[in-house]
Amino acid sequence: MPAGIEFAEIMTTWQAPLAGVRVVDFGQYVAAPGAAQVLADLGADVIKVEQPGGESARWIGTYGEAMLRCYNRRKRSIAIDLKEPAGVEVVRRLVADADVVTQNMRPGVLDRLGFGPRRVRALNPRVIYVSIIGFGTAGPSRDRAAYDIAAQAESGMMAITGDAAGEPQRVGFTVVDAAAASSAAQAILAALFRRERSGEGDEIEVSLLGVAIHLQGTIWAEYEQTGVVPRRRGNGQPTLAPAADLVATRDGHIVVSAYTDAQWRRLCAVVGRPELAEDPRFVDNPARVAHRDELARTLAEALGGYTSEQAVAVLAGGGLVAAVVRTHDQVVRAPDVTSGRYLMAGTTADGARFHAPVLPFGMAGWPVTDAGTPPSAGQHTVEILGELGYPEDTVRDLLASGAASPRGG
Repeated sequence: MPAGIEFAEIMTTWQAPLAGVRVVDFGQYVAAPGAAQVLADLGADVIKVEQPGGESARWIGTYGEAMLRCYNRRKRSIAIDLKEPAGVEVVRRLVADADVVTQNMRPGVLDRLGFGPRRVRALNPRVIYVSIIGFGTAGPSRDRAAYDIAAQAESGMMAITGDAAGEPQRVGFTVVDAAAASSAAQAILAALFRRERSGEGDEIEVSLLGVAIHLQGTIWAEYEQTGVVPRRRGNGQPTLAPAADLVATRDGHIVVSAYTDAQWRRLCAVVGRPELAEDPRFVDNPARVAHRDELARTLAEALGGYTSEQAVAVLAGGGLVAAVVRTHDQVVRAPDVTSGRYLMAGTTADGARFHAPVLPFGMAGWPVTDAGTPPSAGQHTVEILGELGYPEDTVRDLLASGAASPRGG
């Protein structure tokens, strides 16, 4: 610390990386709200535009509430009826002053309402307009509605997920939506940086199908190299062993990867079975792949007497990659999670406490201390209308007409 500077003074110099950036978020569910959430966590002023009564996630029970808590923290909500001319004018004022607009509406919806990328960028040339859509705008499916599951199915992801003898399976969470949110946030940050140098706004398109294909980079590269169509095989990796292999322990399961010959020899040594390193079935990676079932039984015999925690301690102590397969109730109690800042406490608009995952990176110059608060539908309508320059009597008229809705309206 430089001489003469007190810690308290440093505390007052912290500034959010995106302080002063305004985002108008038309998003619903996960992908676009998730992208805007990253910006909110980095200090942007994110205004969530909702229909009166709230976005669709508010009406689908506990899973929808979970989406709202995860992807709408630190945002402000304005509830506007875009079927009313006065409501359209409110949103025109909002986007005219925005740095970023995010949306993942069904194709064509915002265009029909007058807030597609062309009109918004004509109104505000410096805006960065981000659309997250299902299948891109160039192909025959450009007008199809899409959820995460459609992208998982049509990208090949489901075809390689599940047991070899079983049916295709979805990944156990909305991995494509979450990755699309992250991809969109990266693109937005790049566009903001470019605008600082050029003064120009931009139009960004993120396709769920494109994201799902991108996530499988090594699968595609291997397919190109070998010409062999990837298939489901459950745990493990088709051409490496042991690699992400599941091993039963006394009280659960672990996964272990030790596929180089040096790693395999080390594994044999730390579990007290050095002779396995010279066993013709396991002497090198091709042999281990060819005898994968026997390898699995051998690993289970060597490690099955341990608890999962003990097995990981033994393997990790030998410099090997191993991990306990945890359920979510175990995850929240795991020391690596409790000692980190991966799940932070937040508060709902009505005062209920919850925990939510926050940004998976830290910045020394921007300490995040809590998860923030997700707004109720229309919670900030009156506040935002005032910021847009509407006098009090006009605000009352907008609320009375239903063009705008207050908190809970």
